[in-house]
Amino acid sequence: MKLIIAIIKPFKLDDVRQALTSLGVQGMTVTEVKGFGRQKGQTEIYRGAEYTVQFLPKVKIEVVVPAELVEQAVEAIQTSGRTEKIGDGKIFVLDVEKAVRIRTGDTNAEAL
Repeated sequence: MKLIIAIIKPFKLDDVRQALTSLGVQGMTVTEVKGFGRQKGQTEIYRGAEYTVQFLPKVKIEVVVPAELVEQAVEAIQTSGRTEKIGDGKIFVLDVEKAVRIRTGDTNAEAL
C-alpha cells in the first residue's frame, strides 16, 4: 500500500476527486492548507495598496491505494490537477506499513 499526498490548487479539487473515484479510490482526506513553492507568494493590490501574500491557499489530498494502483492514481491527479501555470502543486508517494479499520478491525487491503 502507498500513501499519496497531493498539494493542488483549490479549484481543481472536484476534478481530482472525480478522476480518483473513476479509478476505484474509495476514500480520501482533504485539508485546506497554505504554502508556497517556487512562486514565493504573489503581489496583490487591495484598495489601492500593494501587498505580498507569502502563503497561497492550497488543498492537500491524502489517499491510500494498493501498490498496483499508484501509477494510475498519480497520473490521474497530475492530469486532472494541472493548469500548466506555476503553483500547480506537488505529489508525494510514501510507503504504508499497516492500515486498520477502527470499526471492524480489518487490516491492510481490507481496511481500504
